[in-house]
Amino acid sequence: MAVLDQQVRALFDGRNFPVVATVDPDGTPRSSVVWIKRDGDELLFFTLAGRTKERNLSRDPRISVSIFDAANPYFSAEIRGTAKVIREGAAELGRKYLGKPNQPADGLPRVVVRIVPESVAVFRN
Repeated sequence: MAVLDQQVRALFDGRNFPVVATVDPDGTPRSSVVWIKRDGDELLFFTLAGRTKERNLSRDPRISVSIFDAANPYFSAEIRGTAKVIREGAAELGRKYLGKPNQPADGLPRVVVRIVPESVAVFRN
């Protein structure tokens, strides 16, 4: 497992919006903006159960996460790793962005994706 340095940890701890990329069945990359939370050196985000991100990661757990500092867009990082889909804890992930647990009005089930980093690339200018 790759280790996130202090600056990369701060980047993920801030209210920045990362992009995750998964692989479609035909090999096409698929990217989406997500809310994310750091747990040590691992990363967590949620998605709707049964959606393309979950299906892609259940079939092929490779994932890439790109994030940049909203206050300094010339500081960014890319994490490549392996994802695991978890069935509970999605509501709590909204606290970072909303200030409270996320309770969507649509009532649709969410899943959490836990990312174990395998490589970290940092870009500073």
